[in-house]
Amino acid sequence: MRYKELGHSGVAVTDLAFGAAALGNLFTPVGDDEAAAAVDAAWNVGIRYFDTAPHYGLGLSERRLGAALARRPRGEYTVSTKVGRLLEPLAEATGDDLAQGFAVPATHRRVWDFSADGVLRSVEASLERLGLDAVDIVYLHDPDDHLDQALREAYPALERLRSEGVVGAIGAGMNQAEALTRFVRDTDVDAVLLAGRYTLLDQKALTDLLPAAAERGVSVVIGGVFNSGLLADPRPGATFDYAEAPADLLERALELKAATERHGVPLRAAALRFPFGHPAVASVLVGARSAAHIRDAAAMLDHPVPGPLWRELLTTGRMPAGTPTPHGD
Repeated sequence: MRYKELGHSGVAVTDLAFGAAALGNLFTPVGDDEAAAAVDAAWNVGIRYFDTAPHYGLGLSERRLGAALARRPRGEYTVSTKVGRLLEPLAEATGDDLAQGFAVPATHRRVWDFSADGVLRSVEASLERLGLDAVDIVYLHDPDDHLDQALREAYPALERLRSEGVVGAIGAGMNQAEALTRFVRDTDVDAVLLAGRYTLLDQKALTDLLPAAAERGVSVVIGGVFNSGLLADPRPGATFDYAEAPADLLERALELKAATERHGVPLRAAALRFPFGHPAVASVLVGARSAAHIRDAAAMLDHPVPGPLWRELLTTGRMPAGTPTPHGD
């Protein structure tokens, strides 16, 4: 794995990152042993950047990730977590959390809170669940509907934590490029985490976010490169952004698959490699619920992707003209 510094923070990340949402039982349960094996497999293929959040399984992802990393040398890995949702315990579990996407008992309720105090409380609770004294990266998590408070209160609190050494790097993580561009332009974030908006099917981030990040020296971590499944296995019924893919998007994905396979490249490999064509991109975040999943992701990232494939995608209009592409292998 290659390493890259996030902005000017001194915090390094590997080009492939482990997204730990599935360790919080995203959609379906994952056993403790299976979760630990997935982290072990990530470590064995060289991944040293792990991302989690309180939201993922009402803290289960953080607890499992912390336990799996506890026996690793602390200076050898990077962990990011997020703030914006506080977990308040309920008097008793009331059903499950599947309405929020996680197959866990509903032992807590999420409370949106982008106040300075909310940031401090969230980081303190995350450190306890992770079993750490400090966290490497903290992102403001999905502040879409709380943007003013996040900029006015939460962001300055993160700046203070960074200056005190509790946090190494700070940023924001969202599923949209527009608001992240505001963070890049108007604050001193080290990095932003963008999910689903810089992929082989969706290049919205090219309009403003990625150019602004490159200009200001802010790193971009890209998540959702498979657009929740469509670019991993395009077929009828496949999902795009967690809903059944429309027919036109499915057709585009199948065309991309046919093109990549003509060049001897699995579509997954091209999807993983594509974001690295832009110089602002530091890492690609892949969610995994098993050792097999993360080993496959590492193998796909390592798969040669020849220059003629990228040229075909550009000349045939399957990607917009001028889209930066990785160097051919």
